Amino acid sequence: MLDQVNTKYESPQSDEPESTLNKPVFFISAGLIILVCLYGALFSAHASQLFSDLQNWLLTNMGWLYMGSVAGFFLLVLYLAFSRFAHLKLGADDSEPEYGYGSWFAMLFSAGMGIGLLFFGVSEPMTHFLSPPVGDGGTIDAARNAMQATFFHWGLHAWAIYIIIGLSLAYFAFRHDLPLTLRSALYPLIGDRIYGRLGDAVDIFAILGTMFGVATSLGIGVMQVNAGLNYLFGLPVSITVQVVLIGAITCAATVSVVAGLDAGIRRLSELNLLLAVLLLLFVLIAGPTVVLLSSFIQNIGMYLSGFVDMTFRLYAYEPNDWIGNWTLFYWAWWVSWSPFVGMFIARISRGRTIREFILGVLLVPSGFTFLWFTVFGNSGLWLEMHAAGIGLATAVETNMPTAIFVLLEQLPFTTITSALATMLIVTFFVTSSDSGSLVIDIISSGGAENPPVWQRIFWALSEGAVAATLLLAGGLAALQTAAITSALPLIIVMLLVCYGLMKALNAEPSVRGVRPIATSSVPVAAAGSKAWQLRLKAMLGRFREGEAQDYLATTARQAMEEVLAQLTTQNILQAGIEEDENLIRLTAGQGEEFDFLYEIKLREYSLPSVAFPELPTKKSERNYWRAEVTLLEGAQQYDVAGYSKEELMSDILTQFENHLHLLHTDI
Repeated sequence: MLDQVNTKYESPQSDEPESTLNKPVFFISAGLIILVCLYGALFSAHASQLFSDLQNWLLTNMGWLYMGSVAGFFLLVLYLAFSRFAHLKLGADDSEPEYGYGSWFAMLFSAGMGIGLLFFGVSEPMTHFLSPPVGDGGTIDAARNAMQATFFHWGLHAWAIYIIIGLSLAYFAFRHDLPLTLRSALYPLIGDRIYGRLGDAVDIFAILGTMFGVATSLGIGVMQVNAGLNYLFGLPVSITVQVVLIGAITCAATVSVVAGLDAGIRRLSELNLLLAVLLLLFVLIAGPTVVLLSSFIQNIGMYLSGFVDMTFRLYAYEPNDWIGNWTLFYWAWWVSWSPFVGMFIARISRGRTIREFILGVLLVPSGFTFLWFTVFGNSGLWLEMHAAGIGLATAVETNMPTAIFVLLEQLPFTTITSALATMLIVTFFVTSSDSGSLVIDIISSGGAENPPVWQRIFWALSEGAVAATLLLAGGLAALQTAAITSALPLIIVMLLVCYGLMKALNAEPSVRGVRPIATSSVPVAAAGSKAWQLRLKAMLGRFREGEAQDYLATTARQAMEEVLAQLTTQNILQAGIEEDENLIRLTAGQGEEFDFLYEIKLREYSLPSVAFPELPTKKSERNYWRAEVTLLEGAQQYDVAGYSKEELMSDILTQFENHLHLLHTDI
């Protein structure tokens, strides 16, 4: 519901218009991040050993939790897409998506896993081909299994993790007007305590997970940028160069952050998608095209046929390091990214239905990812098996970031395509950084969708600092440990989020079988013997904007004030009246999961000229205004303009009675 504000849901920060900063969350998160940076920079050797030991312990003792939780997340997402909740909108029932499909998919793609596609597109299938978890490497079976494992790591499970967070945030923020932060998803479980220390702790976990998840991607990305610049210009490959590159690209990301979501992130995301498609099409056409297209179909079939087995496979009967270095690392990485990607896709998905949200986020990015890994991964496998001596296997084993450039060397226009790949990595770096900064800034600002620019700049610079520190403290191994460690508390939070989301969805009036009527509940003769004549005149009349605003400020306000006074005498203390541009709302609560809301909003319409040709032809003269009612579950789309005060009070009380009936009836 547009600008709905529920008294019980207000954040303590809402009383401070001059600042949206949630100080405990901001300063505790920033302090912990600074301590990690100082520790990694000043005690690099000790940090490297500690990160290694911590990663080994987590993978050995908690792998079952990572694997089982991700399987549960996917099953829940699949259920919701085809359940009785699928029709619910992430917002008011009459809300419309803010972004078209093109921009929406582009931002999903760039925020989700863009850098990783460049880094692992060639190297991961080749690594599994050379060193499979079981069996011999370098065989046809190893090649098939390598693509199956790669699809598994980058496919539906990853996006299901993002959907859990994104769907919960969008649902509670846009449909129930809770803050756009992870704490809001726990409202059905802990109520108003989301605004206290428990809520702060949840948001701190979300910030730390996002910070280290994004930093992992930035560290991986800058390693590959360094490899690309080494190939193009002979720039040395070293930690020092990578730290300098992080600083330079972070400055570019900061500029995008300042530009904002529409001017910066959206445009860069669309540029990313365009460059990625160009590179993909070039390799597809210049490479073994027929082999790649055939492999794409077969890869999907193998992925689907082995889906259940891979979902629950932990190699318990044949222990090895592969599961920890790959599958569990990916699951932890995606979980640590989930507050970031989840909040970002929630932020850009207002107005979509639950089914549309799930299927769009689940299938479209996964489909593109599958095509990407087929084109680059199968090209590498085909070259390795049919053109021995090109050095691709050696590059993967000794310097993984160079794998894509070795592949491009075997195709025409090598310098141009290598420069394009490097540019693509840089733009992915920038969009990951500025998207992450925006999300962390929203969390640390209590859910404010447009926090101050200086906060976004701080978080953008912090991400670069953390990525540089982790590279100094152990390179790729330290990056992996950061992702795996930060994911552990987030998995626990996500399990609670799932429970809270299901509890809230089951309380939705429209899915419980008893929905308040979407027409006026007032009898036409309620105000006297001539009331029907006045009502008929109001129905046929067309209110101008000024007349509708006067009605809102006088009759509507007076009716709500009298109802509010009576509610207050009945010890309903969580009640109030709020006004915004062209709307007025009454809220009342008694400590239930969802408060009562009755909102009257003015909406402008224009009569079609074909229907009433005798009316004026100027659009401004043909427009009229309706005073439409919105309840907690969305717009009811009936007009109360022209109601007397008594009629309006009667309608409010009838809808309040319906609300109480919904709360106290088990269906």
